[in-house]
Amino acid sequence: MNFDKWFHSLSKVWQIVLLLIPFVNWICEILVRFSAAIRSKSTIHLVWAVVVIFLGVFIGWVDMIAIALTNKMLLE
Repeated sequence: MNFDKWFHSLSKVWQIVLLLIPFVNWICEILVRFSAAIRSKSTIHLVWAVVVIFLGVFIGWVDMIAIALTNKMLLE
């Protein structure tokens, strides 16, 4: 599962567009976070992925701002 690598290979504009749309950003957040958790086998990534299931839309908007400012998602 390399969804996180695919997402990060997109241009900054496409990442922001995907995270701007409410339901789409939730799906992207879940896929990116669980993909990173599986790939890295990190407990923090796994906990953050579970949190995203419940608060995905809001975390997606925060990540959109983080990507716009720093070109990285939160806790990455």
